[in-house]
Amino acid sequence: MILLNNSHKLLALYKSLARSIPESLKILISGDLDLSWSFSSLLQVYGSVYHINHGNPFNMEVLVDSWPEYQMVIIRPQKQEMTDDMDSYTNVYHMFSKEPQKSEEVLKNCEIVNWKQRLQIQGFQESLGEGIRVATFSKSVKVEHSRALLLVTEDILKLNASNKSKLGSWAETGHPDDEFESETPNFKYAQLDVSYSGLVNDNWKRGKNERSLHYIKRCIEDLPAACMLGPEGVPVSWVTMDPSCEIGMAYSVEKYRRTGNMARVMVRYMKYLRQKNIPFYLSVLEENEDSRRFVGQFGFFEASCEWHQWTCYPQNLVPF
Repeated sequence: MILLNNSHKLLALYKSLARSIPESLKILISGDLDLSWSFSSLLQVYGSVYHINHGNPFNMEVLVDSWPEYQMVIIRPQKQEMTDDMDSYTNVYHMFSKEPQKSEEVLKNCEIVNWKQRLQIQGFQESLGEGIRVATFSKSVKVEHSRALLLVTEDILKLNASNKSKLGSWAETGHPDDEFESETPNFKYAQLDVSYSGLVNDNWKRGKNERSLHYIKRCIEDLPAACMLGPEGVPVSWVTMDPSCEIGMAYSVEKYRRTGNMARVMVRYMKYLRQKNIPFYLSVLEENEDSRRFVGQFGFFEASCEWHQWTCYPQNLVPF
C-alpha cells in the first residue's frame, strides 16, 4: 500500500471521490445493485478525506493500493495516535475496495492493520466481511459484526460543488452560527461547547467511559457540533459529527423531548453544513423506527447499502 502524504495527491483523491459518488448514487436509486460497491464504499472514505484536507484534526492518514488509479483506500490514524491498545474509539479504520474479495491479503499485513490492538473497521460493503474474518482468524483475533441503515440526502448528488471548498482547519472556517432567533422563548441555538462533553458522554449509548469522553471532547473541539440551550443555559438537545463526516450522538434530554428542539437543531445544523460544503450522512439501527421517521422529515432516505462495523479483539484484550 502507498501512503498519500502529499497535499496535492490528497486533494486529487478528494476530487476523484466527489466525482464518483453522485453517479454511483444515481445507480443505486435506479436499483442496479450490481454496482452498489461504488457509492456504498466511497462516501465514508470521502468524508474522512474531507477532514484530512481541512486541517486533519484527528491526525489520519490515507493508504491506497496504487496511484493515481486505485482499487482500495484505507483511512487510519497516524501511528502516534494509536498508543492505547484498548481505545477502539481512536483505533478505527475506514476502508473500501472495488474488489473486496481481494482484501484478505492486505488485511493480513500487520504493517497495514495493528492486530495487537482492540480496533474497529468500518465501511459500507458487507462483502469486506469475508476478508476480515479470514484475516482475524489467522491472527487469533475475535471479531464482532454490527450493521445499521445508511441514510443520506440528495446533497450527495451535488458533491462536485464541494471541490470549491476552501481548505483549512475547522477553527479557521468557523463554527455553527447562532444567527437564528429561537422560535421558543428561553431556548437558544448555539455551538456545543466542549465543557459539556461529560453531558454528551453520559447520554451516549456507546459512551459512559473515559476513552469515550476523550473522543467526544475532540469531536466537539474540532468538528461541527451544535445544540439548543434550555432555560437554565444548559444544552437540552445536541448533535455532533465524527471524523468520517457521520452525524451522530444526537440526543434530547427527557424533560424537553417532543418540544421541537431537536428538529430546530437539525434544520440549522444541516443549513450550516450545506453552506460550508461539508458532506454528511448518518446511520440508524433498523429497529429504531422513531429515529428513521424523525430524520426522514429532513430529507434523509435509506440507501440500498448498509453501514457496517467489525469490532476486533486480540485474545488478550477480549472483553468478558
